[in-house]
Amino acid sequence: MLPLQPLRQLQTQKPRRSNSPSLSTLSVFPTTRLVRVVLFLYSHMIKLFVGLGNPGAEYEDTRHNAGFWWVDALARDLNVNLVPDKSYFAKVARTQIKGQTVWLLEPQTFMNLSGKSVGALAKFFKIAPQEILVAHDELDVVPGEAKLKFGGSHAGHNGLRDIHAQLGTGDYWRLRLGIGHPGVKAEVINWVLKKPMAEQRDLIQESIARSVKAADMLMQGDMEKAMVQIHTSKPPRPKPPRPEGV
Repeated sequence: MLPLQPLRQLQTQKPRRSNSPSLSTLSVFPTTRLVRVVLFLYSHMIKLFVGLGNPGAEYEDTRHNAGFWWVDALARDLNVNLVPDKSYFAKVARTQIKGQTVWLLEPQTFMNLSGKSVGALAKFFKIAPQEILVAHDELDVVPGEAKLKFGGSHAGHNGLRDIHAQLGTGDYWRLRLGIGHPGVKAEVINWVLKKPMAEQRDLIQESIARSVKAADMLMQGDMEKAMVQIHTSKPPRPKPPRPEGV
């Protein structure tokens, strides 16, 4: 597999092969041929969909549970039920899509130990990090928007931090569900552990409904189409009618 290098280097150097590629963030909108090539090289069929959150009724409707909301929506779409499984410290569902086994996972370890659950299932079933997608709440994205991203740092998100540690890498896919930022760093903890206002909740649900429609593309490894589906928050404007006689 080709190592992902800075764009300037890719434009001037011939690609080199490496047994241990260094992958960097893919959060850009795929508008260039170079990005499409990179997406092709590093696309994998997603086999494990993870939603992050905290267990318990008191956390069920909080912003920090947006990842749970997303996996719940995917489970409804796939007509499967998540059931507790102590082996993986999680609620788990398993199904077959076009001959491929697909897993849904909601860690019940509380957010800070999410990697314990993800790592247990991924290692047992030999699911590579690049075949994992983690849906989580994202402060730096506004409600109503979602962003698909590959690799990068955990950016202070404790659930991602533990997944990094347990997988031994940050090279997995993330679905960043926008919850917005309170505007003051000191208020972040209270913000994520509170229920969003009704208008914000509706916007978050809209982004979830839109991004769940990309699940088939993610399972097929078609990340470019998935990005278009996920990142397009507004329908395209209809083309104006052509003048008569033209």
